[in-house]
Amino acid sequence: MTDSVLQLLRDRKHHGSTPGHRDDDARLALVIEGGSSRGAYSSGMTVAIERLGLLPAFDAVYGSSAGALNGAWLLCGRAESTMHAWWDRAIMGATIAPVRALRGRPVVDTGYLVHTIYTEVMPMGFREVLGNAVEFHPIATDAVTGEAVDLHDHIVDQTSLQAALRASTAMPLLAGKPVELGGRTYVDAGVSEAVPFRTAVAQQATHVVALRTKRLDEPAATPPSRGERLVASRWFARHARGAQATWLRRDVIRAEEERLLATHPDTLQIRPPQGSARIGRTERGPDLLRAAVDAGIQAATSALSAAGATPDLEETPWT
Repeated sequence: MTDSVLQLLRDRKHHGSTPGHRDDDARLALVIEGGSSRGAYSSGMTVAIERLGLLPAFDAVYGSSAGALNGAWLLCGRAESTMHAWWDRAIMGATIAPVRALRGRPVVDTGYLVHTIYTEVMPMGFREVLGNAVEFHPIATDAVTGEAVDLHDHIVDQTSLQAALRASTAMPLLAGKPVELGGRTYVDAGVSEAVPFRTAVAQQATHVVALRTKRLDEPAATPPSRGERLVASRWFARHARGAQATWLRRDVIRAEEERLLATHPDTLQIRPPQGSARIGRTERGPDLLRAAVDAGIQAATSALSAAGATPDLEETPWT
């Protein structure tokens, strides 16, 4: 139950244990859901984790799509210092621009985001991500098989890390062509695993903290509409034929993810609070996104405080 996760966090915080130097047999994974602009919520949640100094308590960070980006910022120690990007008009305007579709260009330009914004405008600490003892596991969907793939083993340097971030966020139709890495092509993780929980558990995670980007009361995923199928079928046939069947089953896949998350005995799910905004994938409104980041910070802080975790966690031997 959630108490066991909080207890593990308290114990590891108190003893100052780090990956490779544990005094327990647990494997604690941080799992971050995708959702494009909904990632503003999980960004705020990572800020709370950073503020509490909890990252060393985790053994691995798993991220899908926007969740992979937020995981990388947490791993390089810059989650809070870069959270303003979500409500920065220039950054969001350059990254998400629906008008580009009229010129046949990607609506969501993750290439510009990762290779320009993350290197020149708001530099990501790629070396810190690569050197962190906490493992980084960005997820993507194989364009040929339609299966969820952990890109961890393909990441060896900054170039491959950037490619992995782009692969995890390569949304069909919206973000252009699939991304190549290690001789394979990939599309967005959300096609096959929006919440990278199955992958984390398959890799022996015993305890999980899941950062969610949808409220508990939001409607369940539905099958693609007839219109969606008509528009997307041509794109999949041309660029990712093997992933189309997986995309068509998105409602079944999401339902199974929710079932597994709800029934796993040692999982703490942190969600946007009731009453928070429902954010679309290409939302750019600065006020709405800033409110989502703030709500994410509050939700994660509250979740960790609910079982009396915060007082113990604030007294940390980690430096």
